[in-house]
Amino acid sequence: MVLQKELEKKDYSKGGTFMSGIKKRSRHDKIWDSIIGVFLFVFVVVTLYPILNTLAVSFNDGIDTVRGGITLWPRQFTFQNYQTVFNNPNLKQAAFISVSRTVIATVLQVFLTSMLAYVLSRKEFIFKKQLSFIYVLTMYVGGGLIPTYVLMKSLHLTNNFLVYILPGLVSAFNMIVVRTYMNGLPDSLVESAKIDGAGDFRIFIQIILPLCKPVLATIALFIAVGQWNSWFDAMLYCSQTPSLTTLQYELMKVLSSASQQASSTTSIEALKNASNMVTPMSVRAAITIVTALPIVCLYPFLQKYFVSGLTIGGVKE
Repeated sequence: MVLQKELEKKDYSKGGTFMSGIKKRSRHDKIWDSIIGVFLFVFVVVTLYPILNTLAVSFNDGIDTVRGGITLWPRQFTFQNYQTVFNNPNLKQAAFISVSRTVIATVLQVFLTSMLAYVLSRKEFIFKKQLSFIYVLTMYVGGGLIPTYVLMKSLHLTNNFLVYILPGLVSAFNMIVVRTYMNGLPDSLVESAKIDGAGDFRIFIQIILPLCKPVLATIALFIAVGQWNSWFDAMLYCSQTPSLTTLQYELMKVLSSASQQASSTTSIEALKNASNMVTPMSVRAAITIVTALPIVCLYPFLQKYFVSGLTIGGVKE
């Protein structure tokens, strides 16, 4: 009865004691939130505008694009730019080669680089300083283009798919990144596993690799982007074998062809009177969209691993 009377005395019409614990936002907080919101909106617009502008140019008529003024929407919509890109007869095979080299090289490089990083991160490995110095030295000293080509030729890697995979199986920079991450893992994890009878390879596969997902996802993205965008090695080693050229190399040839076509048309009047003609600017925009789309689709699957602190609570020290 006493509790009922106390409840009757309280006025909840304006929120009462139920809202007493919620702090009301001041005018200063609302103004500051508005400023932050405007800043983030402007930042998003500045970030997305180049992408949307490139997409609009890729769907715009090439001759009309020369006039300029394209913003977020094509002025004269057309698929001619993409038809020029996809009309290349070697494009499907080149895309297959690019996907194959990207997947195979990424998996092998991540595994071998992380294995080397694990070895060099162990305190009981007596040659870790010497080997680390040798690998770091390769980042500053290179043989040069001609000696590298001669080496690839002597190894019979020219006009060979393995030339995309073998030369870069281990990256010194990625090794340092992974080794630094592994050095931050608790030593008790390895020690307790060894007490239970686990060997180094089992520790590496079942304990270290799962804990290194964030850094492995990071270097995997670096490697995949590098392999996907690579075209110079295809031109240097496999240009004589059309079945081994990459997507980027074939698209580079399309862009060169469009540039030659535009350069042959010298006057502005000829450009205005030209029909079904693409320009280097419009083809370049279409190529940018075609090459960037797979990486944009891949990134969300790796982005969730860009976190730290997976070992928090793993071992009590």
